[in-house]
Amino acid sequence: MADLIGQHVIVTGAGSGAGEAIALAFASKGARVTALGRRIAPLEAVAAQSDRIFAVSGDVTDQASLEAAVFQAVEKNGAPTIVIANAGSAESAPFLRTSADQFQVMLNVNLTGVFNTFQVCLAKMNPKVPGRLIAVASTAGLKGYSYVSGYCAAKHGVVGLVRSLGQELARTGVTVNAICPGFTDTPMLAKSVDNIVEKTGRSREEAEASLRSVNPQDRFIQPEEIAETAIWLSSDAAASMTGQAISLSGGETQ
Repeated sequence: MADLIGQHVIVTGAGSGAGEAIALAFASKGARVTALGRRIAPLEAVAAQSDRIFAVSGDVTDQASLEAAVFQAVEKNGAPTIVIANAGSAESAPFLRTSADQFQVMLNVNLTGVFNTFQVCLAKMNPKVPGRLIAVASTAGLKGYSYVSGYCAAKHGVVGLVRSLGQELARTGVTVNAICPGFTDTPMLAKSVDNIVEKTGRSREEAEASLRSVNPQDRFIQPEEIAETAIWLSSDAAASMTGQAISLSGGETQ
């Protein structure tokens, strides 16, 4: 992959946050981008920013829905060469207050969604063309955090899936990797801050500071940093990088 011109990139969860940044970054490099998500309106808003972006609605937790969306994407842009499974959500609660249904939702969106995305898209990739499968996981896939047991379990599962599939596809020309950001400046982070404020009575500034301090650089990761990492993983320079979970966290290790 000498450049991104002629590449077809499918990005899930592309309507906001990291997904939006990824879609725009790849389009700016000359790729054709399919912005995929459940709600068409925000996807169309992203697509309006570049004539290289095509919006399509699909639910990563529903394989039939996803297959229909990917079919539309292939009809429009050809076989995918780069697939970025970014869709996800986070809910927090003490373990004993986490219902089985809530736990399952975390697995469905954050783990099964990646499985479905990789499986459906890999089947559409040209086996004669090098490809990239990239999951946007989390540092929650590398360590534990209190009050998000379901989210951590799902993201650990994503890292395991990437490591296994990286081995399985190692001789095919398709690499498989995970980007594991720390707390990132996205709408999902804003929701987490709202939750802390509501449950603890802290000010918004205090809640943000408590999350930001986890990063040794004392800052939130920016969505554009995730996008640039995905672009690097899609380059020829990263052809030997597979089965890896890359911590994008400003030095967070414990």
